[in-house]
Amino acid sequence: MPRVLITGANRGIGAALMIAARDAGHSPIGTTRHGGDGFTALTLDRPDTIAAQLAQIGAVDIVINNAGVIGPDRQSPLDMDFIGFAQTLAVNTLAPLAVVQALLPRLRDSATPLVLTLSSQMAWMGYRKPDRIAYRASKAALNKVMQGLASTLEPDRIPVVVIDPGWVRTDMGGPEADQDPATVAAGIIALINRVTLADTGKFLHFTGKERPF
Repeated sequence: MPRVLITGANRGIGAALMIAARDAGHSPIGTTRHGGDGFTALTLDRPDTIAAQLAQIGAVDIVINNAGVIGPDRQSPLDMDFIGFAQTLAVNTLAPLAVVQALLPRLRDSATPLVLTLSSQMAWMGYRKPDRIAYRASKAALNKVMQGLASTLEPDRIPVVVIDPGWVRTDMGGPEADQDPATVAAGIIALINRVTLADTGKFLHFTGKERPF
């Protein structure tokens, strides 16, 4: 039974991923900022502490980097909360890399290693929209970091892909979003059995279709 680490697992897509992983026969390990109620505590705004926080996590076969923040209230190019921007980068861009680095020995020991990281359609460089630019930039940077990680881990035969979950009805996405968290989560968990080393470095829609960066 593969052990799946899911960050940000207490609500939204993360909570749905926990259910979908169990339904698929996996053994999910959920993390939240404060832990409790069966969750492991994991604070993401200090990436340099993540290795110590995950030191006792045990075996991990699959990492799903799901946790993220929308960023500060002021994040337009001409009115930027720079401290908030830096915190957004820490959580959305640096922390997922730190999680994988911390768990790399476990992934190398696994027979079925895989890294899935949730990005966003708002990361697409074809958009010239200036709203939520801290969030957009953090996810675009995340894509590049994970692409580089994919190339680096390819000799270890550890696939790394980034996932576009679409616009999802969560606290972050809002009630008008067109995707249901359970549907998105089921699609992401289904990718565990579909993604191979040939897919490493790709940006995939939660349905499995490749999309442009």
